[in-house]
This record gives sequence, C-alpha cells and structure tokens, in this order.
Amino acid sequence: MSLKMRSNIMLFITAFIWGTAFVAQKSGMDYVEPFTFNGIRTLIGAVVLTPVIIVMDRQKKSSAASPDGSSAYVENEARANGGRKWLLLGGLCCGTVLFIGGSLQQVALQTTSAGKAGFITALYIVLVPVLGLFMKKKVRQIVWFCVAASAVGLFLLCVPKGEHLSGIGFGEVLLFISSVWFAVHILVIDYFVEKVDGVKLSQMQFIVCGIFSLIVMFLFENPSMEAILSCWFPILYTGMFSQGIAYTFQVVAQKHADPTSASLILSLESVFSVVAGAIILHEMMSGREIIGCILMFAAIIVAQLPESKAE
Repeated sequence: MSLKMRSNIMLFITAFIWGTAFVAQKSGMDYVEPFTFNGIRTLIGAVVLTPVIIVMDRQKKSSAASPDGSSAYVENEARANGGRKWLLLGGLCCGTVLFIGGSLQQVALQTTSAGKAGFITALYIVLVPVLGLFMKKKVRQIVWFCVAASAVGLFLLCVPKGEHLSGIGFGEVLLFISSVWFAVHILVIDYFVEKVDGVKLSQMQFIVCGIFSLIVMFLFENPSMEAILSCWFPILYTGMFSQGIAYTFQVVAQKHADPTSASLILSLESVFSVVAGAIILHEMMSGREIIGCILMFAAIIVAQLPESKAE
C-alpha cells in the first residue's frame, strides 16, 4: 500500500472519529455537566499525546545523531529552549480559544442534536478565509458564494418551516458562535505551529483548556464521582480517540497526503455526525433540514478546492 493511500485511510478514520465524537459528547450530557465533561476529556487527550511526543523526540534525537557518535540534537535542544517560550505562549492562546469554542459547543449539545452540531461546527472551514481578512489575506470570490450558500443552508437546518429567524434555537446560536471561535482557533494554530512542534502545541492547548474547564466546573457545577464514572465511555472516547489518536493521525497523515484531498476527506466529519446521530441516538431530520445540510456540505467542499479549480 502506498504512503498516499495509507495517509488517506488515516484521514478517513480521523473524520469518522471526529464525526462520531459528537454522539459521545451528546450522550455525555446525560450524566455530567459541560465543563466537567470538557475538563476531564481534554486532560485525557493531553495524557494520550505524552507517549507520542516521547517517541517523536527519540526519533528526532536518533536522526540527528552523526555517525561518529556526536549529536546535533544537543544543539537543537539548546535552540529549542527559546522555542519553549513560544510553546507556552502558543499553548495559552490556543488553549484559551479552544476552551471558549469547546465550551460553547458542549453547552449547545444539551439542547440540539449531534447531527446539527456536526454541520454547524464544520462551518469554521468556510469562516477561516473570511476571518483572514483581518490578517490582510485575500478572499477568493468563490468563498463569498460559499458563505452565502452555507447561510441559506444554516437557515434551512435551524429555522422550522413557517418561522423566521426568531425560530432559531439557543443551541444552534451557540454552535454558530463556537464555529467562529474554532475558525479563530485554526488561525491561531497556523501562527504558532510554524514556531513550535505541532503535537506538543496540541498537548499544551489541551492542558490549558482542561485547567480552565475544571476551574469553571468547581465554581459553577456540582460534579460527582458517581456521575463521572457513569460517563466513562463518552469521556474516554472523546479524550483518547477524538483528541489524542485522531489528532495524531491527522498530523502523521498530512505529511504524505495531498492538501486538497486531506481537507475534503476531513470534511466528511459532518456527514459522519449525522449518520452516527441517526443510528445511535435515533435522531431524525426533516426534508428541509436535509436540504440545508446538503447546501452547507457543498459550500464546505467548494471552499476547500484549489483556486485553479474553484474559480
């Protein structure tokens, strides 16, 4: 099997894990409150990444060693001391944004379906280039068409027939706001990932997000060990698989995958969220909502196509 094919399979598994994770997040709300759930699962994600980081560091040390036994790793480590400041700053910034976006999403899942959450959250893919305007980045004309199409799709998905914007549920509003923060998260990561190791940055942001979540948990929620133990599977699935394993798969796979193919495969996350919600949670969508999903998915796909194909 070629490296490209293997990478595409890993990305497909990543999209599947992320999509089905919405079901686990939704199910978790039957046992614990949002910040309790997010706090524990993000810290589990940080722990899961620890052996990955150890293995990667050993590989870098081995590859940096010269034949005569001396090692360029010492020089790289000395250079990395300055990078640790960037890692801490990046972890704090990325973790804070992830905390806000993740918290809004988890609170929203108390009142909305996993399928809707998957599609509305995926809007961050369309919003990233739009927010790039604030960084003086050019936005292609096709992206504005995608924004309009996704807006129409969002209206059909969230507003019941015969109602106006006032018919949008509170959960859907929170999900849209969270998608904006996830778009900001992408831009912040894009800034820091060029300065530090991506996996280490991910672990640091998980730690920051987890700490913030636990602080809010102790201030405003009333967690019990019995409830947490009852929620063990959703917490472990989202912590170990969604944040730990899936993120590692993404980092490893994108080294050999075509960028466009990678983004298109990962966008299947929204589809998997709907399918998993229907199969596991028996969530059903009306014809109007399905049309809305199709419009949003089409906008997400087109927004990721290369300029030569999209324009």
